[in-house]
Amino acid sequence: MEKNKKQDVKTTNQPPVKQFRAGGIQASIWENTNKELQVFKTVTFERSYKDKDGEWKKTGTLRIQDLPKATLVLNKAYEFCVTKQEQDETEE
Repeated sequence: MEKNKKQDVKTTNQPPVKQFRAGGIQASIWENTNKELQVFKTVTFERSYKDKDGEWKKTGTLRIQDLPKATLVLNKAYEFCVTKQEQDETEE
């Protein structure tokens, strides 16, 4: 049985390519490059909230009422990635 190989990914301090937000829910799209210089996109997802002391925090945990907003921002992120990929392919 073949073991999963981790891809070596070059990380930079670049800002996200695109962000989608609905209330405290946010999806960010990042552009990455592996050691073979192949470019690919990844998506991070988080919910912002204030803790009991009024400090802003971030989490990947959702409440039931967050699900519609999460669906919206993830669909927008997916749509952006797919249409951007199609545009890039037609420009080649």
